[in-house]
Amino acid sequence: MDLDPDLAALRPLGGFFVLRTPGTALRPPATTTLRPLPTLAETYGQQPSDAYGNSLDFRVRKVANALRAPEPRIAASVAQQGLAARLWSVTLGCAALYGTIPDLDPALLHWDPDGSAPDDLWLTEVRPLPATPATLTDVVLHAHLEPLTTALHTRYRVATGLLWGNAGSALAGAARQLDQWARANGRSETAARARALTAELFTHPLLAGTGTFSGTAFRRRSCCLYYRVPGGGVCGDCCFTRAPRSSPRAPSG
Repeated sequence: MDLDPDLAALRPLGGFFVLRTPGTALRPPATTTLRPLPTLAETYGQQPSDAYGNSLDFRVRKVANALRAPEPRIAASVAQQGLAARLWSVTLGCAALYGTIPDLDPALLHWDPDGSAPDDLWLTEVRPLPATPATLTDVVLHAHLEPLTTALHTRYRVATGLLWGNAGSALAGAARQLDQWARANGRSETAARARALTAELFTHPLLAGTGTFSGTAFRRRSCCLYYRVPGGGVCGDCCFTRAPRSSPRAPSG
């Protein structure tokens, strides 16, 4: 099935899978002052935007304030995992439902660091690409998550192993949600396609060491640091079975 201009097939999967496109909006979303939002290419390159200044710093501060995070690197980790989950959800959802994915070139993808799904991302042009593991690797891992990892490691000293663990966790989470929806709606072929594609993606060197993926279950080898926020605990796929008490720093993977 060809990609439609507004990627309507993603809507039943929930907001995390939905992507704003020219078919759903006449122009990129803007701040209340109507200043244009940065592209992700500008964000990864640490280029200041008219709307938010340094958009990565803005997002990390927003997450830190919401979680009352005691360290900036904790908020940076959580922010990165959220963006990774959005990117994986859109591409994996399109691959499973359409058999094709949109080109998410960072120069085409606008980001609102103050927004939430589905209004945080806006793609200016829908250009179809083949839904192969190699293409998804190029579109998500190389075009987005590598420069994002570099930027956050450099700026916030978050361990790269931790950030790649977040990327693996985000991929597994998107696959699990897609599988649950497909099974509940009698779409066994969609579920099988998503599982097979996810398993292949986890063989990539950047993801292979992040944890163990089997079926739709994932156990990561690192910790996202969420347990260190007030009231936080360990996530379902964490390397810890309970929150550490004695060590001030979690393993980086």
